[in-house]
Amino acid sequence: MANNPREQGEEQADTSFADILNEFETTTRAARQGTAAPAKRRGKGKPSGPAPRRGTVVGVSGDFVLVDYGDKSEGVIPAADLRDAEGNLSVKRGDTFDVAIVAFDNEGMATLSRITGPRPRDWEGLTRAFNNKEIVAGRVTGAVKGGFTVDVGTRAFMPGSRSGLRDAADMEKLVGQEIRCRIIKLDVDEEDVVVDRRSVVEEEASQMRQNTLATLEEGAVVRGTVRSLASYGAFIDIGGVDGLLHVGDISWSRVDDPSTELAVGAVLDLKILKLDKQAGKISLGLKQMGPDPWEEAVAKLNPGDRVTGEITRLADFGAFVELQPGVEGLIHVSEMSWTKRIQRPSDVLKKGERVEAVVLKVDMAAGRLSLGLKQVLGNPWDTIKDRYPDGTVVEGKVTRLAPFGAFVEVEEGIDGLVHISEFTNEKRIEHPSEVVKVGQTLRAVVLSADPETKRLKLGVKQLEATSSDKFAQDAAVGDRVSGRVLQVRGARVTVQLGEGVEGVCIIEEAAPAATGPVSGESMAAQLAAAWKGGMKAAAIPGVEPYREGQVRSFTIKAMDPAGKKIELTPVT
Repeated sequence: MANNPREQGEEQADTSFADILNEFETTTRAARQGTAAPAKRRGKGKPSGPAPRRGTVVGVSGDFVLVDYGDKSEGVIPAADLRDAEGNLSVKRGDTFDVAIVAFDNEGMATLSRITGPRPRDWEGLTRAFNNKEIVAGRVTGAVKGGFTVDVGTRAFMPGSRSGLRDAADMEKLVGQEIRCRIIKLDVDEEDVVVDRRSVVEEEASQMRQNTLATLEEGAVVRGTVRSLASYGAFIDIGGVDGLLHVGDISWSRVDDPSTELAVGAVLDLKILKLDKQAGKISLGLKQMGPDPWEEAVAKLNPGDRVTGEITRLADFGAFVELQPGVEGLIHVSEMSWTKRIQRPSDVLKKGERVEAVVLKVDMAAGRLSLGLKQVLGNPWDTIKDRYPDGTVVEGKVTRLAPFGAFVEVEEGIDGLVHISEFTNEKRIEHPSEVVKVGQTLRAVVLSADPETKRLKLGVKQLEATSSDKFAQDAAVGDRVSGRVLQVRGARVTVQLGEGVEGVCIIEEAAPAATGPVSGESMAAQLAAAWKGGMKAAAIPGVEPYREGQVRSFTIKAMDPAGKKIELTPVT
């Protein structure tokens, strides 16, 4: 009595294996060189198929395993058919297992196949395997419409959807292979047998995953094969279970694309970083198989050391510099210039550029290395007083205006401030824009420089022509001038020569007195003695005394226009 067929999704339930097999035999009859198809067996007839034999491994070569299958006969099994998930040969000399003869070559050498499960020997065995949902061994003998023919002691049909494979190329390779499957439809009368390999593969894979997970521990080293790549990492098969190798754990150097470092099919030794057996999640590390270059590098680095490296990436807050593979430091945007306010690191640096920097801070615990770019050049404010002493005349462009003054760039990155009160003596101004504009070239005098506060004070009114300047233009050394005595201090007489113009007369010599030298001393000696004794110049014989407010005549002895100094001598 026939069994009811089971629904299998995309399978054609109303199509029997017998129909498909008849079509296959009809289309391939010519290839059989006229050999008639075997008659159907019904009832309790014995199914056909290769008889299993007990084989013993007697030799192993690179590509084949030599097996003695009895009666002093030997055959070979491709070594590739006997390797485990890690690529290791699963048998050794002396191992015994069931084999089946697949074919003979021209020299009579048998090609064997290892039978990996029980093979029913009759219809009774097939029925028992079907009812008990047992796993049986079979050999894929060919490809037909919609699937494959499989020898499980009799001819069976395996739908392509139940093969456990999706790729057409992999399906083609299935022909000739020994498989483990389960009978999902059996009609003895019609000799209609349908098998399923996918459920067995999934069950065995699940069991393999459980077995593998049970043996894994965090920190252990495992060998795996790259199964697939993604932008965030790679999935690694480590014996039936997948682990994730995150992109950040591929190399100590920064990796943007895993495909530049890994290839599908590559075999790697990795370390288990995290393991969740319940969820079946495994995090793997490749870079952890080698020493951490960061620890070695920072042990040798100290603040103040000069280093060189390549800009690997730019961010809004700074630039990352790779000093060596796996060792990166950060140049913060505030450490790029002493004098400029950098808005974007890309304004001064570019990716791939090699730069020299100074180590500012090493934080081993946090894994951070702080670098400085501006420290390589030195702080220009440290030498500002030497380069711009008070009184130095400078020239620069007005960079910006503020209500309190104007900023003038005296050199790249160094701005000086002209306060609103330092523009002119002629009038009071309310805003710098009344006298200057942005972009205008301006001459100014350095009033003071402070390296600690980074301030440079400038003045413009100091360059305006004064009464002293005008006097100096009209007068010359040797000219006779008149002035009013402002102050008399011993031998120093201060004289007003004009509005805002003063001169100084030092009485070093005086005209001889009418009575001649006193006690044989010169007038100069008498003046010196009088000065030392605190006597007034008016008390010196032969010299008319100087009194404040008195108008006297003098001769210009020397002039210093820049220093606004005029030296006079008395007219005798």
